[in-house]
Amino acid sequence: MPEKPVILVTGASRGIGRAIALEFARGGACVAINFRQNAAAADSVAAEIAQLGGEAILVPGDVADGATVAKVFDQVVGRWGRLDVLVNNAGIVRDTLLLRMSEDDWDKVLGTNLRSAFLCTRAALRLLLRQRSGRIINISSISGLRGNAGQANYSASKAALIGFTKTVAREAASRGVTVNAVAPGLIETDIVSGMPEKAREALVQQIPLGRLGTAEEVASLVGFLASDKAGYITGQTFVIDGGLAI
Repeated sequence: MPEKPVILVTGASRGIGRAIALEFARGGACVAINFRQNAAAADSVAAEIAQLGGEAILVPGDVADGATVAKVFDQVVGRWGRLDVLVNNAGIVRDTLLLRMSEDDWDKVLGTNLRSAFLCTRAALRLLLRQRSGRIINISSISGLRGNAGQANYSASKAALIGFTKTVAREAASRGVTVNAVAPGLIETDIVSGMPEKAREALVQQIPLGRLGTAEEVASLVGFLASDKAGYITGQTFVIDGGLAI
């Protein structure tokens, strides 16, 4: 069993998930990298973790599937014997106006963004409650706080994560397990960088700080919430959006 903390990050092959995995690696953590499709990107993250002094394993699969989640947790425990931090980051978007939204658009987004958090959190709690310690951090969004046209499915899933966070925090607190959420605003990721320049500029103009956030800034907040310094914080949602939701 390693002396270093064991972290599982879902959706960790790119964007915010990748930055979170690397943030933990800088502290020498053991990091399980979950991803669904992009094995090459996940391999790259694992290589970077090794360079930073951490240790990594790949735990591929769709964490909206119960059998896959069981396999992922078996791999983590089989390798390191424990789990200390779960970061529920896996998420997708299928944006369109509600009148055009298909049932599949709705189901896929709610499945990936919300069901996966339920399945992974349930599996993690079986370990963390027994250890009487641990952290669960759910990646929500300001879309779950203020809504966003064309994102009824995404906003619903991210708002539900906030309620889920509060409930699980109450259930787990007596065993020393904290549960918090992070709600990023407009972050410089592949999705945002692929937008037309004019659309990006229009979004930036709405942000009081006048710029997009970085995945590393979100990762730093997650790292703090996973640390001993955040031991008296639970059931909270931390907005990191440059003032967009003010």
